[in-house]
Amino acid sequence: MPVSKATGGPGLAIEHVPVLIPAGAVKLEGDLSIPTAARGVVLFAHGSGSSRRSPRNRYVADILNEGGLATLLIDLLTADENQVDMQTAHLRFDIGLLAGRLISIAESLESRREVMGLKLGLFGASTGAGAALVAAAKRPKLVHAVVSRGGRPDLAGSSLGLVKAPTLMIVGGADDVVLDLNRKARMQMECETALDIVPGAGHLFERPEELSAVARLAREWFLNKLV
Repeated sequence: MPVSKATGGPGLAIEHVPVLIPAGAVKLEGDLSIPTAARGVVLFAHGSGSSRRSPRNRYVADILNEGGLATLLIDLLTADENQVDMQTAHLRFDIGLLAGRLISIAESLESRREVMGLKLGLFGASTGAGAALVAAAKRPKLVHAVVSRGGRPDLAGSSLGLVKAPTLMIVGGADDVVLDLNRKARMQMECETALDIVPGAGHLFERPEELSAVARLAREWFLNKLV
């Protein structure tokens, strides 16, 4: 696989490795970024209709890399599945399928030389947060922290009460429906949880300062829980 390197700050080199990871009968494309002396690794679960090329997730990943955290941005659907989903929108809500693939990817990361031995966190956006929480519930010894951005934790259903990983929920202050869903989901969870509200932000955290706040909060949470 081709490898590229970039500078993420003074003395910090970041290695970028394209990966192809098997998950059941399919292989999923991703981008693994590893900073010098990485202190943890974060697997991203993007939201409905998004992909590993999402500017929002890539921005957050860059901020995590600068903090010394490796990241894996990966498509949870194949190109063919994504074409179908663009028409039907049903696969993006198949939380069982997406959670299963997250688990396969997480287990694969355990044996990758570049990140072997690092604790794993999950960063889930929108519907991806529901899948991340189900994966965390099913693999409590594998997932050590979760961050949800504008997430739909309600989609995790009965798995919410089984999550052991410390979970941070970040929600926009103007995203009333999702904020209510997060508050209700948090009441069903028995693990350590926190809810951070970004004032005035909508579901997509469209203003630069709003997404910057998300990235800073996520980095602090992961550094506290994974290192």
